[in-house]
Amino acid sequence: MPFTLRRKAARVLLFEPTGRLLMIRAVDPVASHTGHWWEIPGGGIDPGESSDDAARRELREEVGITDAEIGPCVFTQHVRFTFAGMRFDQTERIHVAWCDTTSEHWDPQGLESLEVLAFQGQAWWTVADVATTTERLLPPALQTVLPDLVAGPLPASPIDITNTAHHAW
Repeated sequence: MPFTLRRKAARVLLFEPTGRLLMIRAVDPVASHTGHWWEIPGGGIDPGESSDDAARRELREEVGITDAEIGPCVFTQHVRFTFAGMRFDQTERIHVAWCDTTSEHWDPQGLESLEVLAFQGQAWWTVADVATTTERLLPPALQTVLPDLVAGPLPASPIDITNTAHHAW
């Protein structure tokens, strides 16, 4: 049986002042024929690190943003996937965050080697764009849960979006 990396991860729904969401365009560096997708920043939580600290670190490493206000964990999900030939079994905590920047400049500060090969840039998306796109998004539930999240208020406790069709809270 192939090795599976089991880990906890943190992801970030990062909004700029006009309400747009930061998304990273990515491909699998060993399976680029499968096409690209758009994902929110995030990655593994280091030993002893909290999920909000991991979210802050991932924003710096993946997109170069160091001044974000990290808010609460609003979603959780459990995902299994293959990336760069490695199998992952991952429990994710997804935080909401805000920043003052509207820059389109992408300036990662610590990408891992596979991320250098996988990440193709970033873009700020409106909620309407996320809700109506035909592009692949990660997390997949983003299209259905994002409109309710931005309509507010934030959920009182994290909502599991592992198998989400639609949430209204």
